Amino acid sequence: MDLRIFTEPQQGATYDTLLAVAKATEDLGFDAFFRSDHYLRMGDGDGLPGPTDAWITLAGLARETRRIRLGTLMTAATFRLPGVLAIQVAQVDQMSGGRVELGLGAGWFEEEHKAYGIPFPKEKFARLEEQLAIVTGLWGTKAGETFSHHGTHYDLTDSPALPKPAQARIPVLIGGHGAARTPRLTARYADEFNMPFGSVEDAERQFGRVRAAAEEVGRAADELTYSNALVVCVGKDDQEVARRAASIGREVDELKANGLAGSPAEVVEKIGRYAEIGSQRMYLQILDLDDLDHLELISSQVQSQLS
Repeated sequence: MDLRIFTEPQQGATYDTLLAVAKATEDLGFDAFFRSDHYLRMGDGDGLPGPTDAWITLAGLARETRRIRLGTLMTAATFRLPGVLAIQVAQVDQMSGGRVELGLGAGWFEEEHKAYGIPFPKEKFARLEEQLAIVTGLWGTKAGETFSHHGTHYDLTDSPALPKPAQARIPVLIGGHGAARTPRLTARYADEFNMPFGSVEDAERQFGRVRAAAEEVGRAADELTYSNALVVCVGKDDQEVARRAASIGREVDELKANGLAGSPAEVVEKIGRYAEIGSQRMYLQILDLDDLDHLELISSQVQSQLS
C-alpha cells in the first residue's frame, strides 16, 4: 500500500508551509505529495493568507524535491484551457525530472468561480471529456507531427503538440462517485482511479464499475491503479487523537466513521480493509499543515506496518 500526502491549501497555507510539508513527505519516506486545486476556502474561517495556485506550487516543489511524486487531486477543468494545461503540466514534469501526475476533474465549486470571475459552464462533464482527449492527445503526438481536435467546446488545428513531458506518459488520475460516466472516462483515459471520501463498501462497488468499464473497452482491469483518499487523524493515545481532531474542527467519532482516525493500530486495520477490496494506494488528507509531528507519527507507526 503506497501512502501519499494530500493537502488542501485553499483552507489557508503559504507556499513556505507547503514546501515544509513536501520536504517532510520526502524525508519521511512517503510516496508522493498531492494538493487540491481550489481558489476559495470551504467552511468556516478566513482562509488567510489566501489561495495558492496548484501548478505554480508544484513547479516550485519540483525544484525543491528529488524523489517524491507530485500531483493534483483534482485539477479543475473549468480553470484552464486544455492546450495551456498540457503545456503547464509537461513543463512541471520536465522541471521535476519526470515525477508529475495529473488528476483531472470536471470542477464543481461554483462559489470559487464567482469569486474569481471564472466561467462555470453547465456542460462540465462534456468539457472534461474533451480536455482529457486533448491533453493526452497533445502529449502522445510524435515529435514532428501535429495534433488537431475539432470538438463541441474546444478547437485545435495543427498544434505542434509541444513541449513534451519528461515521462513517456504522465499518469492521469480520474476519480469520483459517478456510476456510469466516470468509470467510462477512466477506462478510456486514466492510469489510476481514485475513490474520494467513500466507505469500504462504496469503494468496492465503484472499483467494480471501473473494472467492468475497462473490460468493455478491451482493456485489462489490472492495468489501472485503484486508490482512495481519506482524511487522517492519528494519535499515540486518545488525548492526542482528540487534540488533532479539535484542531481541524472535527469530531473523533465522525472521523473514525468517515476517515482514518484513532491509534496507529486502528488506522492500519482500516487501511487493511481497503486493501482487501483492491485499493493499492491511499491519499492521506492532512488538514493541519503545521503539525509535522503528525506526519512523523504516521510514517513511523502506520507506514512502517504497511511497507
